[in-house]
Amino acid sequence: MQPWETAVTISARILVSVVGLVLAGCHLGDTNQVVPLRDLPDSLSGFRHDAWFLPDDPRLGFVEIPAGPFLMGSAPSIDGQAFDNERWSPERAQGSVDLATFFIGRFEVTTAQFLAYVKETDARVSEAAVNTALNHPVSSVSWPDALAYCRWLDQTLRSWTETPVTLRGYLEKGWRVTLPSEAEWEKAARGTDGRIYPWGNEFNSNVANFGSAGTRPVGGMNCPTCLFGLHDMSGNVWELTRSHYQAYPFDDNSAVDLQTDALFVMRGGSFADQANMVRGAVRGGTDPGVRRPFIGFRVSLSPVAKN
Repeated sequence: MQPWETAVTISARILVSVVGLVLAGCHLGDTNQVVPLRDLPDSLSGFRHDAWFLPDDPRLGFVEIPAGPFLMGSAPSIDGQAFDNERWSPERAQGSVDLATFFIGRFEVTTAQFLAYVKETDARVSEAAVNTALNHPVSSVSWPDALAYCRWLDQTLRSWTETPVTLRGYLEKGWRVTLPSEAEWEKAARGTDGRIYPWGNEFNSNVANFGSAGTRPVGGMNCPTCLFGLHDMSGNVWELTRSHYQAYPFDDNSAVDLQTDALFVMRGGSFADQANMVRGAVRGGTDPGVRRPFIGFRVSLSPVAKN
């Protein structure tokens, strides 16, 4: 058994091998078809109807994460629940990764936001992705689905006359709206103190949605000690990243042959998981074509984005 297999076995196996998957367009089951679309509401509390239901705050939900190093990874000597694939190397439990400034979504992308994108683009997605509660995280999306949403939002913000000045400035410098890298996600969740959970080192079942029957509205769990004012970095849905799954040390520039059985990293655990799976260092992996009701994503605005 490979290390990643230990880390991502929950009630159903997430790591699904898809024979003959073509990343650009092949989907699973009820995918790659036109689905009936419900109407979007005239308003949704906390979100802007006139801005594709992005969060109603001055930066549309994009939260700045300062530049600098942080400790990535873990091991049982640091956290007794750590899996083998969280260890930096045989010699070291953790490694220091120095990141440039980036922005990450305060919330997971919601069903309303994803539905707005589908309505504007006629994207072909699974019916499950657009029929959950509008203020819940979108789920049942594949890696190409998530990346297509990011690319659409990137182009939309570039052309929109009301894009906040701060965001527009970074977009004009060549930054892109995309999925966060695995390292960006972990820094946003754990900060620079290497905490076990986004809220600290102690188990707390009252600040994140895990061990439950389903998703909850984004931001619905109050977590005053979670870093940067971010919500649902633990639980609700697993969050896709732009990083290929590979052994540590982390390398955002390594080449991967997509003709092989490539996996993409997802982070944070889901509503279906228990406490050991929603820690900040947990690394999951998924085939790019998989769509499941416990997998979603959040966006980033990053200076380097390969996808």
